[in-house]
Amino acid sequence: MAEIDDKFHSLVLLKLGGSLITDKTNPRTLRGETLNRLASEIASARQQDPSLQLIVGHGAGSFAHVSAKKHDTRRGVYSPDQWLGFAEVWWDAATLNRLVMKAIHDAGIPTISLPPSASVTAREGKVASWDLNPLKAALEAGLVPVIYGDVIFDLQLGGTILSTEDLFTHLVSQLRPGRMLLASIEPGVWQDFPNQTEIIPKITPDNYQDILHTLSGSAGTDVTGGMEDKVHQGVSLVKEFPGIEILIFSGNEPGTLREVLLGSSSGTVIRRH
Repeated sequence: MAEIDDKFHSLVLLKLGGSLITDKTNPRTLRGETLNRLASEIASARQQDPSLQLIVGHGAGSFAHVSAKKHDTRRGVYSPDQWLGFAEVWWDAATLNRLVMKAIHDAGIPTISLPPSASVTAREGKVASWDLNPLKAALEAGLVPVIYGDVIFDLQLGGTILSTEDLFTHLVSQLRPGRMLLASIEPGVWQDFPNQTEIIPKITPDNYQDILHTLSGSAGTDVTGGMEDKVHQGVSLVKEFPGIEILIFSGNEPGTLREVLLGSSSGTVIRRH
């Protein structure tokens, strides 16, 4: 693992949340201006710091989450009708990915999409195998690989859906990035949900139980879990991999994503201590 750590020492995992780049209350509705701005901020950060190694992931938002809920795809795919639903969810996820890729390409970022459905196999809703050689080759070539929440063939469930966080969890175990950045429409994890007047600045395994009651799911349709799921996964990751820092912050404020990519902190940080 030391060789991997040395090679990807400055690697950052960035998720553009579905609620940030789409209107999750309206099916298949892109927040195009926001997406274009985010792509420009990524490009600006890479120009400022050419050593920045970046993997971008994005959520499904109001595209695939709607069809995924309709067909209950995440829980398993067995019947012919469910497989038709599986294909519909794939189409919606891929459609949003093409829009994301256009924005990133138009911002002048050398990028390549690596659809998880083509390279990941799951077992009971978790990554069982994933050939990371193309992703590593893209990073070493100076490209920005893009992945996204996608339908996945599952050895036990037939088919399922893995979220970007599910995929990032596997990448953390294999690549040991220093930071995972979760850009959302929310400015962080609320201390007083639903009043939403105060953000929790730091979450650790030590204070996790104390803040559990403040967490809730997402507004809009989300079949892969809301804020509670994100925080739970984050706390589990920092327990297992103490070197990583996870940041939940708002990408809705112009300039924030660029500054966070360059090392600043915003929103809620999840770390070991």
